[in-house]
Amino acid sequence: MSSSDIFLGETIGTAVLILLGGGVCAAVTLKSSKARNAGWLAITFGWGFAVMTAVYMTASLSGAHLNPAVTVGIAIKDGEWDNVPVYIAGQMLGAMIGAALVWVAYYGQFRAHLTAPETVGETPIEGPGPVLGVFSTGPEIRNTWQNLATEIIGTVVLVLAVLTQGLNDSGKGLGVIGALITAFVVVSIGLSLGGPTGYAINPARDLGPRIVHALLPLPNKGGSDWSYAWIPVAGPLIGGAIAAGIYNIAFA
Repeated sequence: MSSSDIFLGETIGTAVLILLGGGVCAAVTLKSSKARNAGWLAITFGWGFAVMTAVYMTASLSGAHLNPAVTVGIAIKDGEWDNVPVYIAGQMLGAMIGAALVWVAYYGQFRAHLTAPETVGETPIEGPGPVLGVFSTGPEIRNTWQNLATEIIGTVVLVLAVLTQGLNDSGKGLGVIGALITAFVVVSIGLSLGGPTGYAINPARDLGPRIVHALLPLPNKGGSDWSYAWIPVAGPLIGGAIAAGIYNIAFA
């Protein structure tokens, strides 16, 4: 695979991943969405299908890592780091594009969600709420070591699944069956381990959309929670490295 194919594939694939994954978060969260309050099951399956769609779409171009933690895990497994910056650059750009497309697709719903409170007489019944959760993750209970550990554990499961489900002929990404299985692994991680932090398990998935949230001209959108932002970056990278170490010890 050439550097241009890798960059293009990772950009397109990660954009589709975030468009569909962030899209289900928007659908469940925002006012005037037909899927509002559909719940955690909708979110976890939405993200799983987003992974499946993006991987099948771009595996032939770049191997469809779509996640810096996966890229780092494969680099440690193979000892090849030359294309790691190209992969991560494409993933970050794609994540930002995908997040911006979520905003475009749900533009009216964002406006409705962030308007002044509805009232009955003088009593507000529902006001604008922060929308960071459409773009990025956040903890239900803020505990640095627990939040970091949760992201590490979830990413170890994800990356170890990627490494053991069978890479494609190039050895740089998931094979056809591995892509399907890994999509269901993402659903499983969300259902089982997503409760504490929202399971970023992907630095680009969290950081790229968080940057877009900070830049978008959305009134009453709330803060971008930069004090937490390092955890869904560091945790998955650590988890990816640990998963590669486990793979090299137990499976190689």
